[in-house]
Amino acid sequence: MPDTFRSYKDAHSTRDRADALREILFSPDLRFLMEAHSGLSAKIVEEAGFPGIWASGLSMSAALGLRDSNEASWTQVLDQIEFMADATSLPILLDGDTGYGNFNNVRRLVRKLGERGVAGVCIEDKLFPKTNSFVGQAQPLADVDEFCGRIQAGKDAQVSDAFCLVARVEALVSGLGMDEALRRAEAYHAAGADAVLIHSKRSTAAEILGFMERWDRRCPVVIVPTMYHATPTETFRRAGVSTVIWANHLVRASITAMRDAARRIQADESLREVEGRVASVADIFGLVGNAELEEASLRYLPAARSARAVVLAVARGRADLGAVTGDLPPCMVDVRGQPLLRRLADTLRGSGVRDVTVVRGWRKEAVALPGVVTVDNDAYASAGEAASLACAAARLQGETVVVYGDVLFRRYILDGLLSVPGDVVLAVDALGGAGRMRPAASPRDLVRTEHTPADPHLDGEESAALEGIGDVPPDAASGEWIGLMRLSARGAALVREELADMEADGTLPTADLPSVIARVAARHPVRVHWINGHWLDVDTLMDLADARNFP
Repeated sequence: MPDTFRSYKDAHSTRDRADALREILFSPDLRFLMEAHSGLSAKIVEEAGFPGIWASGLSMSAALGLRDSNEASWTQVLDQIEFMADATSLPILLDGDTGYGNFNNVRRLVRKLGERGVAGVCIEDKLFPKTNSFVGQAQPLADVDEFCGRIQAGKDAQVSDAFCLVARVEALVSGLGMDEALRRAEAYHAAGADAVLIHSKRSTAAEILGFMERWDRRCPVVIVPTMYHATPTETFRRAGVSTVIWANHLVRASITAMRDAARRIQADESLREVEGRVASVADIFGLVGNAELEEASLRYLPAARSARAVVLAVARGRADLGAVTGDLPPCMVDVRGQPLLRRLADTLRGSGVRDVTVVRGWRKEAVALPGVVTVDNDAYASAGEAASLACAAARLQGETVVVYGDVLFRRYILDGLLSVPGDVVLAVDALGGAGRMRPAASPRDLVRTEHTPADPHLDGEESAALEGIGDVPPDAASGEWIGLMRLSARGAALVREELADMEADGTLPTADLPSVIARVAARHPVRVHWINGHWLDVDTLMDLADARNFP
């Protein structure tokens, strides 16, 4: 597929697409066009392998919640078709109804379509405003000479000689008989139509086959077998049909799928039965080209920091939390419609940290997120945090953020942490110290510094040197580490070296992350970045409730 922004029509001329449609129409082999009605459905048609697109008027109208009676204006149709042309490299044949008026409307339409990279248009010999062919009986048709004028005006207005104009003959649908259908088709061909579309609403293909016998391949014939769908395709091939249009089946399929999903969710008041049966969000991102946007951001935006992140999401979590999360790891628990890990990753990326690695352990297959690299610690049941971090040692390169996978925090906290000089910098809540710790605070997360901030309510106004971490008595604590740490390139190297030393001396398997920090601090300065609240770790059911109200 082409990239999402630089569309096919930018890379290739309108003539290229028109030539592709012309090749389909004039091919000696039977070819197929699939209906689309939006940029997304156009991408799906291309993904499925079809050579071209039928931009269905019925489907585009239905997608807008309108009737197929020219209730959507021709400019609204142009807007839709432009999104489709931008989204795909395939040639598009627009269902142009009657051309939206007389010869003047048709020539303006054809010119605008050519400017938007659309390969062709099909216009039908009915009166404006049109009525769908399957509604009512004996619909009045346009005067043959007047309709031939529309065809001639369209051909004169085309921006490329390869642009295709298909004339749709409605005589059989209106009950005027085979002779009238043949008379009109011949007149339209003589007026310059590149192909004719012969339409029927019978449940068998008898009328179509009768037309083909008498037409004798004077120009390509296009059909729409919506009503006579049981006819074997080989029958059309033997009859000499040029092109078959599958005219409205994507929009109809989407209606069925959306109804099923909506009814299931309404009945269950849950997504449990729907998730896994519908396209993933990652699938949507892939279809619309998020990867290209990421690449373009690197190419066009000012140089951003190249920090990466390592997220430790290994543990099973507490038993009471598991009563709610079931077999989901804590990092994948739903927080207002998104996994906690998704919210954490979005915060990291919002601060320019786009290269995110997640270390997985318990129920690792459930820990998945688009655009995130995963590393597994299969010994999670017997190993500690230090061993999990060691699994990602190769990712500790350059400026790196290390964070627990069950932590939420405001983005300004990370922005502040990234701006603090130092090789190893910890985010510490000053209000957690001096006897004001949270009830859930563990001694292992408490820190002692050379001094406490003069005003702990002032986030990031100053930093301090770390003097102790892990098993710090509450009355000696300066604050609580929130599980978020920034390493410079030098700091990342120091941590890698310390992890290697711990593996060599046998302390790695059972050590926690504060133990690693304490060992680094024993030989190199570690700084503290003070914060004041606005963070949360999800350890308990109460934490989970707070997380769902976390801004």
